[in-house]
Amino acid sequence: MIGPKAPRDPEEKRKSFYIMRKKQVAGSPQPDGTGVQTIYLNDGRLSSFARITGAISDEQILELLTSASGFRKLVYSIGVSVESENPKETVDFVLQMYGRMEGIPGTCHRVPIRADGMEYMVKLSDIEWKDADAVPGQMRFEFQKADSLAVVSVRLYLQDGFDAPEPEEDGEVNFDCPEYEKMLEKSLMQKGNNLRLKRALEKARRGEDVTVAFIGGSITQGAWAIPINTMCYAYKAFEGFCALAGKGTDENIHYVKAGVGGTSSELGMVRYKKEVCQEGTVIPDVCIVEFAVNDEGDETGGESYDCLVRRMLQEEKKPAVVLLFSVFTNDMNLQDRLRKVGEAYNLPMVSIKDCVVEQFYQKPGQGRVISKGQFFYDIYHPNTNGHRVMADCLVHLFRTLDSDKPDEEEPDIRKIKAPYGDEFTDLQVFDRSCVREDIFIDCGDFSEKDTNLQSVERDRNSFCTPEFTENWMHVKGDRPFVMELTCSALLIVEKDSGSPAVGCAEVFVDGEKTRTFDPHEVGWNHCNALICFRGLEKKRHHVEIAMRPGDEDKEFTILGFGYVE
Repeated sequence: MIGPKAPRDPEEKRKSFYIMRKKQVAGSPQPDGTGVQTIYLNDGRLSSFARITGAISDEQILELLTSASGFRKLVYSIGVSVESENPKETVDFVLQMYGRMEGIPGTCHRVPIRADGMEYMVKLSDIEWKDADAVPGQMRFEFQKADSLAVVSVRLYLQDGFDAPEPEEDGEVNFDCPEYEKMLEKSLMQKGNNLRLKRALEKARRGEDVTVAFIGGSITQGAWAIPINTMCYAYKAFEGFCALAGKGTDENIHYVKAGVGGTSSELGMVRYKKEVCQEGTVIPDVCIVEFAVNDEGDETGGESYDCLVRRMLQEEKKPAVVLLFSVFTNDMNLQDRLRKVGEAYNLPMVSIKDCVVEQFYQKPGQGRVISKGQFFYDIYHPNTNGHRVMADCLVHLFRTLDSDKPDEEEPDIRKIKAPYGDEFTDLQVFDRSCVREDIFIDCGDFSEKDTNLQSVERDRNSFCTPEFTENWMHVKGDRPFVMELTCSALLIVEKDSGSPAVGCAEVFVDGEKTRTFDPHEVGWNHCNALICFRGLEKKRHHVEIAMRPGDEDKEFTILGFGYVE
């Protein structure tokens, strides 16, 4: 199976309303043995659904729903969920427009939906619309077998500028039941050596300063926890650590959150010094690492993750490192790859996949505590409930290790062979703010500073802070960015973008072209780490970054570098 990949541009939360909400449907038998449930939308039916189910009273919205052009003007995406007795089956959701003239068909868009109760998104921008479209015609749920039963919901997410009443929340999750405790027990993949975590808790209880840090992708950033700064799993787990130590969150225990959406541990190696250690002013006593749904795009296939973890473990302060494996709605993550790092270094490991996935497929009252719809906000991110589950899993680990007897000794990390490699363990980082006598820089036409940057909510902040503000931006010209430094490997951090104003750049090392950087491969505004070269002789190298021929009048932003001396 294909592993998870970090999402592209995360969809913003939009106003929405239901036109169907947990409605039972049945697949009427068809000649070929399949089943179809049709819901007609024409002749004012769609507006009626909006009034009755969605509590819509805005006449402008109701009028827009009566035409195909109005529908596209109003609706950004359609959220569809299907839940059946067989949650692994696939049901086709079909949206059909009726044409202006008889015999001229309108758009008919088909999307396969897993019947697991999760909301799946159908973006209208992904549909090839026909000029003949006149009015919304019908929705269909097409089952593989006749007489199939399911509970379905359909929600319309609105374009910017439109408003709707807030939909009612899903049912409450019983977090106090014995079954939930069993879920938390399943999340504990490996206790690992407990000495470092016990030492951190003892320091906290004595009133000494202790820092608990989190690094990862958008889930660590807090995506779709509401509010993001205090209901995200990182902060709730931090609160749990403080409570276990008998301290308040504003006393001697400090909190660092370094989550950046769409980024892998390859960039995490660079961000660790900058955002977790805050340029050497902070070394965490406890660090939770969460990249299990972002690392499919890691060029090194696990070595970046290995090096990040190994570097943390080798800090003089000897922080406790906990590996956290989150999960996508398709039940996938990379824990089978990344757990090898935890096994090699005997680290505590927590699996959200092991906690929730099995019970997703149980019936309510027969083992299911929380459904996919109650856990996830979208196919990538947990909602507030999901963040709570993740935090509870971590706190369960803290409590378990705290109550266990101390291990006799901890392993000497430097004597353990890195399972994936350790080339980047001692990665050094620099950007435009650094003045280094041993690094020569001539920025050429990469002389501007980019201010249109990916921004994230750090630490306890509810506001966003831009990433990599000390950068070099090319706007126009053919003069390359030139640097000379002594190293054996070099990473660049560049800004990805979907803008047509952005071009491609090429890197030359000692006169030889090594690769081309195309910011459109990911296609949204975020920071991305890529390898310029690795495994070369440690000597002084001459590096040039130049715009690709034909792109001299386009933009390209170098956010920073990482290198191995």
